[in-house]
Amino acid sequence: MKTFFGTGSGSEFGKIVAMDRFDSGRSLSPIRQAEAYWTALLTGDGVPMRAQIDPRGLENILEYTFILERIAPGLARFRLAGSHLNNLAGMEVRGMPLTAFFEPSARDDVKSVLDQVFTGPAVAELDLLSKGKLGRVSLQARMILLPLKSDLGDVSRVLGVMVSDGTIGVTPRRFILSDRRVNMISELQQPPKPVVQREEGFAEDQTAFKAAPHLRLVSSRDD
Repeated sequence: MKTFFGTGSGSEFGKIVAMDRFDSGRSLSPIRQAEAYWTALLTGDGVPMRAQIDPRGLENILEYTFILERIAPGLARFRLAGSHLNNLAGMEVRGMPLTAFFEPSARDDVKSVLDQVFTGPAVAELDLLSKGKLGRVSLQARMILLPLKSDLGDVSRVLGVMVSDGTIGVTPRRFILSDRRVNMISELQQPPKPVVQREEGFAEDQTAFKAAPHLRLVSSRDD
């Protein structure tokens, strides 16, 4: 039986939730579903709290979901992780740093992204590529990092999702960054600007209309 985290008493991580019944019936992309869930918790006071994350709201995507804890600038380790991440790593990833999923050449970039997520705070979406070698085919993946507050109120947790597309093959799979998108929370919270509608067709500029000067008849007489 596969398991993931829950809320409630019994341990530091809450009660255990069975994952077997969550394996099928997904209708939304795991990335977009996690983003929508997190956005619904976003308030004017800032990013959501870790304690607000309820696995029942993510039940269709738990195998792709993880929680990170910041341990140093640019470094975060897995507190919890779904089975898909364990399959990519070929081992249990809880306690490992996020950078373990990346090639050494990409780790400085990953640390920079993590710093932006925690200090911005910001949302980061990453496009990843694991190159084919030693009989393994290349593997594409995508990851989203959504900041959370700890019980102390500091932004030191991340709700994340990682999804790969293709055959995993021989593990561990390590990735490079092929693209990244980072959006500050302050930008996501700004209200949309009103759109000014203009009529098309025969609409004219609303400028003052100036009448033509009156004509005056001038007559001349022959002397």
